[in-house]
Amino acid sequence: MCKLFSLFIGFIIYLPLINGQTGTGVIKGSILDKDSKEPLSGATIQLLNDLSKGTASDIEGNYVLVLDTGNYRIFCSYLGLQGDTFSVRINENAITQKNIVLKQNAKTLETVVISSGKFEQRIEELTVSMEVLKPNLISNKNTTSIETALEQVPGLTIIDNDPQIRGGSGFTFGVGSRVAIVMDGVPLLSGDAGRPEWSYIPVENIEQIEIIKGASSVLYGSSALNGVINIRSAYPRSKPKTSINYSAGQYSIPQAPAENWYKTRGNNSFPGFSNLNLFHSRIIKNNLDFVIGANFNIDQGYIGPPPAAKYMPDDLKEALHVEDTMQVFTNDQMVKQRGRVNFNLRYRPKRFEGLNFGVNANCMLNKTNMTFAWLDDSLGLYRGYPGAVFLEDQTLFNIDPFIKYTTKNGLSHSIQTRLFHSDNVISNNQSNRGTMYFGEYQLQRKFKSIDLNFIGGLVGNISKSTSRLYVSSGQPSNHIVNTSAYIQLDKKFWRILNLSGGIRYENFKINNLKSDDAFIYRIGGNLQLTKATFIRSSYGLGYRYPTITERYITTKAGMFGVFPNPDLKPEKSKSFEVGIKQGFKIGNCKGYLDIAAFHQRYENNIEYLFGMWEPQISIIGFKFLNTGNSQVRGLDMSLAASTAETNKRFGISALIGYTYIEPINLNPDSIYAYDKGLDGGTPQPLSYKNSSLDTTGNILKYRFKHMFKLDVEIKIYRFSFGVSNKYYSKMQNIDKAFKVIEETTINGQEFFDIIHVMKYYKTHYSISIWDARLSYTISDKQKLSIVCNNIFNEIYSLRPLKIESPRTAAIQYVLTF
Repeated sequence: MCKLFSLFIGFIIYLPLINGQTGTGVIKGSILDKDSKEPLSGATIQLLNDLSKGTASDIEGNYVLVLDTGNYRIFCSYLGLQGDTFSVRINENAITQKNIVLKQNAKTLETVVISSGKFEQRIEELTVSMEVLKPNLISNKNTTSIETALEQVPGLTIIDNDPQIRGGSGFTFGVGSRVAIVMDGVPLLSGDAGRPEWSYIPVENIEQIEIIKGASSVLYGSSALNGVINIRSAYPRSKPKTSINYSAGQYSIPQAPAENWYKTRGNNSFPGFSNLNLFHSRIIKNNLDFVIGANFNIDQGYIGPPPAAKYMPDDLKEALHVEDTMQVFTNDQMVKQRGRVNFNLRYRPKRFEGLNFGVNANCMLNKTNMTFAWLDDSLGLYRGYPGAVFLEDQTLFNIDPFIKYTTKNGLSHSIQTRLFHSDNVISNNQSNRGTMYFGEYQLQRKFKSIDLNFIGGLVGNISKSTSRLYVSSGQPSNHIVNTSAYIQLDKKFWRILNLSGGIRYENFKINNLKSDDAFIYRIGGNLQLTKATFIRSSYGLGYRYPTITERYITTKAGMFGVFPNPDLKPEKSKSFEVGIKQGFKIGNCKGYLDIAAFHQRYENNIEYLFGMWEPQISIIGFKFLNTGNSQVRGLDMSLAASTAETNKRFGISALIGYTYIEPINLNPDSIYAYDKGLDGGTPQPLSYKNSSLDTTGNILKYRFKHMFKLDVEIKIYRFSFGVSNKYYSKMQNIDKAFKVIEETTINGQEFFDIIHVMKYYKTHYSISIWDARLSYTISDKQKLSIVCNNIFNEIYSLRPLKIESPRTAAIQYVLTF
């Protein structure tokens, strides 16, 4: 593989000899965006009769092109803007000045993305489904942690921190994410658990968020089994920018009878929250980009501490293996506090055109809590169950040095690295710390004359973790080493047909076990039928290697436990989709309607299942298991539209989507594990059929068949009003063990608090949550908003034993200068 890759590099970087030239002149100038007046970096200048000759504008929007004397037709282009063609006469030893101003292209959708192929493309020309979140929506919804904004993306659901795209996974407490979370192309999942730390992502410094739907492992590796969420940082513009965003609000009293805890807080106080975002960016001396941001957050939370556990005699504790480790917390201990600081530095030496290097960094101190189960499904919905609440103090930081060099002929070399360290101090001996080392070398070349883009890369990733949680491996310290290589080609034919294909080799090794490897590939095409109609199709393979946590976690608290499974096998997937994107323009409003049909098939599906696995260790708990093969097929529709920002009197923006899925288990009678009764007797075989509460249609557990998302904002002069909706159909199937454990705790209610699940499951059906916001623009620099989430104060749950937030109301003030 390495020899093959070396041959490709040698072929790509071969540069033909250039004959000496006489009788030349120069054309130079600047390239600006007509609406924003910002210089355009990376705009392309090419000869119409020879596209191989040309140049690109620098970071300040300036360009210089040396040509033989004569007459030329020159074309200037920039993604998302309308190109400009002009004639010019080049005279010997003379400099011709030509400044260019590009305007918005009424025929395109104006959205430029990089996630699909790791180079800039128009969203309508992609071969895969993608949604884009703009920073305005993130700010307008008073987003303090990025997952609350991501919940508005069609086809994307976040259940207890775990991102799901098109029903590709059940809930796993965020462990072993099937969706890659990357920031500026660098992975942001924790090394030991493969889980996202949403509060760690700097919401104050986001250019846009790009969400790829479907297997994306060729470019993004193991965790991209179902898709990718790529957060792109904002770099400075020509003018310095400073932003201060402050908000404060309160939780409402939940509807009866779940208001019990709120009425017992004392002082007639409601829990509240406050948040401060700071951001500053500027270009120093025309070649140093500097960005700094900070976030400070205090949240009293909506879930109260658990009560003291019921008294249990020592002999019964010993018989049932219940440890006396259930701590009692106060309301003050449940308060969440967070402080985060981040910066980006990028330097462009003036003596070396095309070279830039720098470092990005982020650091967070976070005092938070994790609640795994409610007290009961009526009065105790908003309180934790004894032994199921943990306090956590987090220290996280990353340092990301990078360097990139781009030649005039479109050849680009880049090296991105990351050191990501986490130290999690958790109550009840759940603490862990880990460090991830990541490095990627990437080679790109654009062959302008034949409209071909090549990208190849080598990736290395080492994740180390130390914790008593993982001693089942034989030691508390564990590590995973991942190496990979990839190649992808994107070719455009006749300016209407895009073809894309790539291949990747993955190799994983955990501790001293035998390594596991895989070859995966993807192909896709996009055909432009009319000026605004694009059809696409793609097929790809996915691959995900189990994390340290999934294999080796061993822990217990009270009657709950989590059990290891060192024999977990990697998951694999095949993903196919066909779609159509129709652009439209109505007056000053432009947008697109996208419809996609998809079919995803999974092998060795890993699920986090609730049951009685080892009663001699802990009565009940969770375990990661390979549950066989499954498939998810369905339909995904989305509509995005907005008016031009230049219209100061009226504007509208909308993001609307509907997703239908059929998540089916393909081996319903296959035995995948054995669990034990409370007496620790004969192991009982488990299959989908006998472990599911509802097997109608062989529907997978913890999925919503129907999802609808809506966000619409209307601006009239200085006022803006926005409304959001999230709809989920009833979760048809969950683990049958929830029913068994409820019956067990009822029988032993003298010593246990009853774990209530079934009443809520049977009486709650679909979920529809509405949010609203109203803002007033005081001046060009100031805006005041009122933001209300869950305005009808619905009581709802997205997974068993976890209640979601009641209504919140907040006031937000934003100052930008």
